[in-house]
This record gives sequence, structure tokens and C-alpha cells, in this order.
Amino acid sequence: MPSLVTIAFIALGVVWGTMFLFTKWAAEFITPVQIVFLRVVFGFLPLFFYALYKRVLRWEDVKHWKHFVVMSLIATSLYYIAFAEGTALLPSSIAGMLSGAIPLFTFVSAALLLRDEPITLGSMTGTAMGFLGVLLIAQPWQSDVSSVNGLGTLYMIAGAFSVGISFVYAKHFIKPLGLKPLALATYQTGFAMVFLLFVTDMSGITLVFEDAKASLGLVFGLGILGTGMAYIIYYYLVDQMGAIVASGVTYIPPVVALLIGAFLINEPISSVDLGAMAFIMVGVWFVQKARTQSVKEAS
Repeated sequence: MPSLVTIAFIALGVVWGTMFLFTKWAAEFITPVQIVFLRVVFGFLPLFFYALYKRVLRWEDVKHWKHFVVMSLIATSLYYIAFAEGTALLPSSIAGMLSGAIPLFTFVSAALLLRDEPITLGSMTGTAMGFLGVLLIAQPWQSDVSSVNGLGTLYMIAGAFSVGISFVYAKHFIKPLGLKPLALATYQTGFAMVFLLFVTDMSGITLVFEDAKASLGLVFGLGILGTGMAYIIYYYLVDQMGAIVASGVTYIPPVVALLIGAFLINEPISSVDLGAMAFIMVGVWFVQKARTQSVKEAS
């Protein structure tokens, strides 16, 4: 019988893999920014109450508010908006496959900005393979209308890069603060909610609640499960498995998104798309293996 950790690991990957479908449903009624605002609101609530239950929120943490603002932007608001915009323009399966490149952007951001990320033959090979996969999906050499939307691809890349920068920022500025991960997640989603409140056009935002499928996907799929509970599960996995092993959960969402797109909503998937996803996944594996090896050598 699989352990609770294994179940949580698979469940988190599946939940994150469904995000692109739920976003597509909601995008039929409201704008991507409105989707993100509601997602953050409904994601913040379980985080906040769980953080209160665990008693990890401290008034003295307010002095670090500038860092929380930065993390709320690059790790939540901009990341979610870019992915929502990209998913609205792309088939959910393609958006999901592009999201698999997040670890590659994390590595590149760390290598460029921190310069303490070990650059090995394996990590360079993995990065090159991953970006080749992204290039095969984007196919910038195609000019016909049936090709993948270039703007949507750029949005997905921008979102992935924003997440990559957030890991670098957290390592340099947040980790030395000694904050509980659950507290940080609550603070950053809370600040993101306030920021999004000021930049979101509320006109017609309630239209999504007129459709049961779209509203349930947004509230429970994107918000409560995909944001709030996902953070809680992820930090549980980090505690039980370690950060690097737990980050391997990023292998699952692209596969789930591909399967949903191909078999549930009949999105066209070409052999080139499958090959591109294979390049991305193998590239991520090379980068993850290099990072794991560097940690073992440092310990």
C-alpha cells in the first residue's frame, strides 16, 4: 500500500496538472486577471486558517513586508497572470507542457544571478534539451494560423521565468529570515490578493459564477485545491522528502495536462508535441540530477 507521502506527491502533481483545464473553462467568461484574483482569494483562505491553526503568523514578521511584496509579485501575481494569459491563448495541453520548463528557468536564473548554482555538463545538457523542447512547441518558424500562438507561448515563458526568479530571490533574501514556509505562503498570497484587488477590473467578474462547471473549477480547482491546499501539501512534501526530491513533482503536471487535453477534451496533439515534451522532461531530469549531486557533494 503506498505511503501517505507517495499519495500526497501524486495528488499534488495531478492537482497542478488540472490547472490549465480549469483556467480554460473560466477564461470563457472572465479575463485572465480576474481569474487570478479569484484564484488567489479562494487560495488564501485555507492557507490563512491553516496558518492560524499552526500558529506560524507573527506580528514581528511585518518588518519584512518589502520581501513579502516582492514574493507576492514574482511568485504569485505575475506568475499566475502570465500562465492564465498563456493558457487562455493556447490549448491546455500545450500550456501544461510548457509549464514543465519551470525548473530550467529556475536553474538559469540561479546560474545568472546567484552564481553559486553548479554549472556542469549535465546541467548544461539538460538546459539545452529543455529549451529545445520549448522551441519545438513554439515553432517560431511557422507563420500559418494553425501554428501555436506565439504570444501565448511568450506568456508561459514569462511565467516560468518569474517563478525562476522567485526561487533565487527567496534563497538570497527570504531564507536568512528563518520564516516558516507556511507563513511565507500566507503572507505572499495575502499581499498578492491586495495587489490584485487594485489592478483587477471587476466588471463582469461574477459572470463565471453563472456557469457551474467554470465556477467549481475556479473556486475549488484553482483556488482551494490548486493554490491553498497545494501549498500545504507541497510544504508537507518538502518536510518529509527534502526540497530537491519534492521538486520532482513538477514532472507530473505536464503529463496530466497532456492526457486531459488528448483524451478528455480532444485537443490535437502531434508527434512533434510529444517529442518536445520528452525533450523538456529529460532536460529537467538532467538538471535535477545535477542539483541533487551537487547537494550530496556539499554535505
